[in-house]
Amino acid sequence: MNDQISPTKLGFGILWPAFWTGLPIKLAFAVLFLAFGIVHFETRIALAFMMLLASPVTVFALPTITMGLESHIGEGAGIALLFLLAIPIDIWALGVVGRTFFLERLGREPQDRLGLTLWWKCALVGAIFLPILWVAESAITEGAISAVHSMFESDSLKGIPIAERISIELTLWGTVATGALVLLLVIGFSLVGRVIRGTVKSAGHPSENYQGLITRWDLMRVPEDQGLMLTALSGVAVVLSLLFWSSLPVSTPHPHDCCKKAEVKAAPAFKPLETLNKDEKMIAQLAAKVELLVEQQAEAELEKEQSKEKGKAGKEAVKAPEATEPAPPAAKKP
Repeated sequence: MNDQISPTKLGFGILWPAFWTGLPIKLAFAVLFLAFGIVHFETRIALAFMMLLASPVTVFALPTITMGLESHIGEGAGIALLFLLAIPIDIWALGVVGRTFFLERLGREPQDRLGLTLWWKCALVGAIFLPILWVAESAITEGAISAVHSMFESDSLKGIPIAERISIELTLWGTVATGALVLLLVIGFSLVGRVIRGTVKSAGHPSENYQGLITRWDLMRVPEDQGLMLTALSGVAVVLSLLFWSSLPVSTPHPHDCCKKAEVKAAPAFKPLETLNKDEKMIAQLAAKVELLVEQQAEAELEKEQSKEKGKAGKEAVKAPEATEPAPPAAKKP
């Protein structure tokens, strides 16, 4: 056994390969559940959801984070089902990675049910440490954001343009949050390594030499019946694909009525001759209307003039008898 290996390297050497071993299978189930519409998670913490799903130490930490800390990563019965399905996947991945790591790096004989042993120890550490990491990272991020905002509220930094200010703020508090997350992850790897070290020490030494260990390690990765393995994997892939495409058209989300875009009809093809003929007809109709309006206006003015002349003639006829009325007779002299 390599007694000089640190707990951080030991935990990282087990968890990192197990992460990439189980992630593709988990993602296939996650996409299938999303297509069925039984999983809905918040977009703003989608990265946190993927980290919780991919890590083999989060199966017991998820209830603490969601219920104890009231941090909802989403809704739907598919989330609980997804994390339950992740348990056998994590046990299998830790078993494959653990046997390889024990033989190749540590020179120790893998124990029976090594995957199950590594899984419950890693899950126990995750159930205790991940909620602490969640709270600490949230507090550090909020504190960094408020500190950066208060720093830019000072008189000396108020003159910075808005675009540059946003970039600087994001860089400052993002650097602090990222550094804190990396430090907490290193502590988590170290805790996992310390818990796993007892299992490593209890394992015996293999009887083969180095060449025999390499041969055994290679044979562990190659199944005895390769045709059966390929057939099983192909069948599972076909079934999952059929389930995905059969459920996707039904459960595909559609925009809400308030967010629907107006239908835009395609403009008809431009035809020059038809357009010219329409324009000529329209011009002829407009010219006829203009002429009709001019005639109607002329007739209206003529009627007004005739009515005025008739009015004047009537007034003169009334005044004429008054002018020719005879004078009264003069009084006779005695």
